[in-house]
Amino acid sequence: MIAISMAIAYWIIQERLQVPLSYGTTRIEFTLTAFLLPICMMATFIFPERRIFSKFGAGYLCILVFMFFWCWIITVHFADNDMTEIWQTYLLNIPEISPLPVIIVLYSIVMCGLSAIFVLTRSNNTDLASYTCLLYSSLTFSLFSVDYISSTMFSIAGLLLLLYIITASHELAFIDQLTGIPGRRALESEMKHLGRTYTIAMLDVDHFKKFNDTYGHDTGDDVLKLVASIMAQTGGNAKVYRYGGEEFTVLFKGKTAKQSLEYLEELREDIADYDLIIRDTSTRPKDNKEGQAKRGKANKTKVVNVTISIGVADSEDLRKPQLVIKAADEALYRAKEGGRNCVSE
Repeated sequence: MIAISMAIAYWIIQERLQVPLSYGTTRIEFTLTAFLLPICMMATFIFPERRIFSKFGAGYLCILVFMFFWCWIITVHFADNDMTEIWQTYLLNIPEISPLPVIIVLYSIVMCGLSAIFVLTRSNNTDLASYTCLLYSSLTFSLFSVDYISSTMFSIAGLLLLLYIITASHELAFIDQLTGIPGRRALESEMKHLGRTYTIAMLDVDHFKKFNDTYGHDTGDDVLKLVASIMAQTGGNAKVYRYGGEEFTVLFKGKTAKQSLEYLEELREDIADYDLIIRDTSTRPKDNKEGQAKRGKANKTKVVNVTISIGVADSEDLRKPQLVIKAADEALYRAKEGGRNCVSE
């Protein structure tokens, strides 16, 4: 949706705005484009889905069509009317600053500021792409009298948009969406670039199925997120991955199993010592007013602790990563057989 809006704006610039602004309806078209493009960019922050082939994408296209016809009506209406008074009052511009009316320049600054707030609060690539395109398009219109400004700014915006697409595609392929840490595909890619010495640890959340059945899948997801967040702080330059389900992997490059044990023991203890609060969702208020009335009062909560079992193996005797993972899995099985909440080699 972002690319479509930018493409339409660039087409208008190349086909309709390559003559002096004083010629015909050029100034009207220039001002309308500078006014409406930020609205199109801001709309992408509101739509929960940014795909064209969805009901929200269809709605976005309808908005674009509506804007096009509205601009056409405005342009036709004012084409035969004297707009001198409007240009000299409401749409007054200061040529030394910008060919845009002052009010549109201020409007563009406000829209860029609002989009920056969205980027800082939500922090995702799509929001960043919308902000980037909004910023560079606003600079284009504000500095429209500069030679080659539109081709330069829109080219930069296009390259950055392509970069965001590549980054988002990489995250979809390699980052686990639930926990936010790299997934199994990222581990398999990393295994192609290992040196001679490395250690692989396989982790499993103890009694996870029973925990899921008792407290529900949403709470189970919270457990996986918790484990992943603590794992991400593992020392020893460890790289962590979600292997699948409740199983995780820790990779230590340049370290043997013995050198890695202290970091794994610390990880195991950190997870076991973390108090996870389970809230009774059945008593949760159904509306905001009831929730505000009960806020601060005692709620039914339960504190539980989660433990993990860890199996460790290194490349000292096993040269292939697949064999090291298999050995770590066998060690993990021994850790579970040995009572869980422990590290086994």
